[in-house]
Amino acid sequence: MKKIDRPTFVKWAGGKKQLIEQFKQFFPQEAERYFEPFVGGGAVAFYVIQKNHLKEIYLSDINEELINCYEVIRGNVEELIDKLKQHRNNHNKEYYYAIRELTPEILSKVERASIFIYLNKTCFNGLYRVNSKGKFNVPMGSYKNPSIFHEDDLRELSKILKNVKILKMHFEKVSEYAKKGDFIYFDPPYYPLQKGKSFTSYTKNNFSEKDQIRLAEVFRELDKKGCKVMLSNSDTKFIKELYQGYNIHIVKAKRMINCDATKRGAINEVVVTNY
Repeated sequence: MKKIDRPTFVKWAGGKKQLIEQFKQFFPQEAERYFEPFVGGGAVAFYVIQKNHLKEIYLSDINEELINCYEVIRGNVEELIDKLKQHRNNHNKEYYYAIRELTPEILSKVERASIFIYLNKTCFNGLYRVNSKGKFNVPMGSYKNPSIFHEDDLRELSKILKNVKILKMHFEKVSEYAKKGDFIYFDPPYYPLQKGKSFTSYTKNNFSEKDQIRLAEVFRELDKKGCKVMLSNSDTKFIKELYQGYNIHIVKAKRMINCDATKRGAINEVVVTNY
């Protein structure tokens, strides 16, 4: 299998593609099973899968459209490529908004996945944002020639995902699957640097402070089981207090997805490990 250099197939707020070099020192040396409950764009997952001989891999998320996309890449990649070619050939403002208005639930899995990727690669700033009804509502971006997909990368990702278990699952459920020695990486929606500030809704139900607290509880549950647990989040007093007693490392992340261009740039993020 050809190695892909930090592959991703979507733009994702908080994506970790740029942080892999800093993350290498934190990944455990040995693990037979890997779990990523907030898989997002999959940069960490794809790196870990390619660099380790893992017996089982579980990638999950509560975003139904994202999980469908992973499943389609794994099992119907050629059909997906054909659909993406149609979107690329027809792309313009009128076409974008017509596609955005479609109801995913009445479409085939391949059509849904192609629309998900198409909108992600052509919308403003690569945001994934939905309204209270779960409807994607980001305007079109101003790209002249958007790079919607790369055929070879999608085919290689399909091979990487061949034996991966892909689940639509709440992060809490990982406790039911994981056992001693497993490696779990959490990359949740970040706690806001300024309270009340959040530029994107990951799902129609925002990831709240209570969710952050519950995630820390799950982190501790997995720690007690003997799992190797790693988590990314914002460099805030709230997060550091939640994970007091664990190893807290600082990494520098350059954030490009921000509505305010003056706030894009390198900022501190924390990586928490129990090992």
